[in-house]
Amino acid sequence: MDIPEQLSCLFTAEVQAQDDSYAIEIPKNEIETGYVNPDHNYRVAVLTSSTESNNTVEPSPEASQDSPQPPVTEGETRTVEIEDIGDQGDGITRVERGFVIIVADTEKGEQVRIKIDTVQENVAFATVVERLSYYD
Repeated sequence: MDIPEQLSCLFTAEVQAQDDSYAIEIPKNEIETGYVNPDHNYRVAVLTSSTESNNTVEPSPEASQDSPQPPVTEGETRTVEIEDIGDQGDGITRVERGFVIIVADTEKGEQVRIKIDTVQENVAFATVVERLSYYD
Protein backbone atom coordinates (compact mmCIF):
# COMPACT_ATOMS: atom_id res chain seq x y z
CA MET A 1 0.00 0.00 0.00
CA ASP A 2 1.39 3.42 -0.94
CA ILE A 3 1.11 5.88 1.93
CA PRO A 4 1.26 9.59 1.05
CA GLU A 5 3.71 11.83 2.91
CA GLN A 6 0.82 14.04 4.07
CA LEU A 7 -0.47 11.21 6.30
CA SER A 8 -0.69 12.66 9.83
CA CYS A 9 -1.59 9.46 11.64
CA LEU A 10 -2.89 5.96 11.13
CA PHE A 11 -5.15 4.14 13.57
CA THR A 12 -7.99 1.66 13.72
CA ALA A 13 -11.44 2.83 14.85
CA GLU A 14 -15.03 1.74 14.66
CA VAL A 15 -17.69 3.78 12.89
CA GLN A 16 -20.29 4.74 15.51
CA ALA A 17 -23.89 5.87 14.91
CA GLN A 18 -24.75 9.31 16.32
CA ASP A 19 -28.28 10.61 15.62
CA ASP A 20 -28.56 11.10 11.83
CA SER A 21 -24.84 10.65 11.11
CA TYR A 22 -21.84 8.50 11.95
CA ALA A 23 -18.58 9.33 13.76
CA ILE A 24 -15.06 7.98 14.03
CA GLU A 25 -13.38 8.47 17.40
CA ILE A 26 -9.77 9.69 17.28
CA PRO A 27 -7.56 8.11 19.96
CA LYS A 28 -6.50 10.57 22.66
CA ASN A 29 -2.81 9.79 22.15
CA GLU A 30 -2.99 11.11 18.55
CA ILE A 31 -3.85 14.54 20.02
CA GLU A 32 -1.34 14.25 22.89
CA THR A 33 1.54 13.32 20.58
CA GLY A 34 0.69 16.20 18.24
CA TYR A 35 -0.20 14.10 15.19
CA VAL A 36 -3.70 15.58 15.17
CA ASN A 37 -4.71 19.11 16.20
CA PRO A 38 -8.41 19.37 17.18
CA ASP A 39 -8.49 22.94 15.79
CA HIS A 40 -7.66 21.82 12.22
CA ASN A 41 -9.68 20.13 9.49
CA TYR A 42 -8.45 16.79 8.11
CA ARG A 43 -9.16 14.56 5.17
CA VAL A 44 -10.05 11.03 6.31
CA ALA A 45 -9.62 7.82 4.32
CA VAL A 46 -11.64 4.79 5.32
CA LEU A 47 -10.02 1.44 4.52
CA THR A 48 -11.25 -2.06 5.16
CA SER A 49 -9.19 -3.63 7.89
CA SER A 50 -6.95 -6.38 6.53
CA THR A 51 -5.31 -6.58 9.98
CA GLU A 52 -8.45 -8.02 11.60
CA SER A 53 -8.27 -11.16 9.50
CA ASN A 54 -4.52 -11.47 10.16
CA ASN A 55 -4.75 -11.49 13.97
CA THR A 56 -4.04 -14.99 15.19
CA VAL A 57 -5.62 -14.25 18.58
CA GLU A 58 -8.97 -12.60 19.17
CA PRO A 59 -8.66 -9.24 20.98
CA SER A 60 -9.50 -9.51 24.64
CA PRO A 61 -12.89 -8.19 25.90
CA GLU A 62 -11.15 -5.38 27.78
CA ALA A 63 -9.86 -4.03 24.45
CA SER A 64 -13.04 -2.05 23.76
CA GLN A 65 -12.96 1.67 22.88
CA ASP A 66 -14.26 2.64 26.35
CA SER A 67 -11.62 0.69 28.27
CA PRO A 68 -8.27 2.20 29.27
CA GLN A 69 -6.65 -1.26 29.18
CA PRO A 70 -4.06 -1.98 26.46
CA PRO A 71 -5.60 -3.84 23.50
CA VAL A 72 -2.86 -6.51 23.59
CA THR A 73 -1.75 -9.09 26.13
CA GLU A 74 1.62 -10.72 26.85
CA GLY A 75 2.09 -13.87 24.79
CA GLU A 76 -0.37 -12.76 22.12
CA THR A 77 0.65 -13.29 18.49
CA ARG A 78 -0.29 -10.83 15.73
CA THR A 79 0.53 -10.15 12.11
CA VAL A 80 1.43 -6.49 11.61
CA GLU A 81 3.11 -4.08 9.21
CA ILE A 82 5.95 -1.94 10.57
CA GLU A 83 4.83 1.67 10.02
CA ASP A 84 7.89 3.59 11.13
CA ILE A 85 11.31 3.39 12.76
CA GLY A 86 11.79 4.94 16.20
CA ASP A 87 14.69 7.02 17.50
CA GLN A 88 16.44 3.88 18.82
CA GLY A 89 16.15 2.12 15.43
CA ASP A 90 13.34 -0.24 16.42
CA GLY A 91 10.24 -0.79 14.28
CA ILE A 92 6.95 0.79 15.32
CA THR A 93 3.45 -0.45 14.54
CA ARG A 94 0.06 0.63 15.85
CA VAL A 95 -2.97 -1.49 16.55
CA GLU A 96 -6.41 -0.74 17.97
CA ARG A 97 -6.92 2.80 19.30
CA GLY A 98 -3.46 3.78 18.00
CA PHE A 99 -1.73 1.65 20.64
CA VAL A 100 2.01 1.49 19.89
CA ILE A 101 3.99 -1.75 19.68
CA ILE A 102 7.79 -1.55 19.38
CA VAL A 103 9.43 -4.40 17.48
CA ALA A 104 13.22 -4.74 17.45
CA ASP A 105 15.15 -5.77 14.34
CA THR A 106 12.52 -4.71 11.77
CA GLU A 107 12.34 -2.31 8.85
CA LYS A 108 9.67 0.16 7.77
CA GLY A 109 7.08 -1.52 5.51
CA GLU A 110 8.03 -5.02 6.63
CA GLN A 111 5.18 -7.47 7.37
CA VAL A 112 5.93 -9.66 10.39
CA ARG A 113 4.24 -12.04 12.77
CA ILE A 114 5.10 -10.89 16.29
CA LYS A 115 4.77 -12.17 19.83
CA ILE A 116 3.97 -9.58 22.51
CA ASP A 117 6.65 -9.85 25.22
CA THR A 118 5.90 -6.93 27.54
CA VAL A 119 2.80 -4.75 27.89
CA GLN A 120 2.81 -1.37 29.58
CA GLU A 121 0.00 1.16 29.93
CA ASN A 122 0.73 2.98 26.68
CA VAL A 123 3.21 0.78 24.78
CA ALA A 124 4.06 -2.87 24.22
CA PHE A 125 7.29 -4.57 23.15
CA ALA A 126 7.38 -7.56 20.82
CA THR A 127 9.76 -9.89 19.03
CA VAL A 128 9.54 -11.22 15.49
CA VAL A 129 8.25 -14.78 15.22
CA GLU A 130 8.17 -14.86 11.41
CA ARG A 131 8.95 -12.49 8.54
CA LEU A 132 6.24 -12.52 5.89
CA SER A 133 6.12 -11.74 2.22
CA TYR A 134 4.19 -8.55 1.45
CA TYR A 135 1.62 -10.69 -0.39
CA ASP A 136 0.96 -13.18 2.47
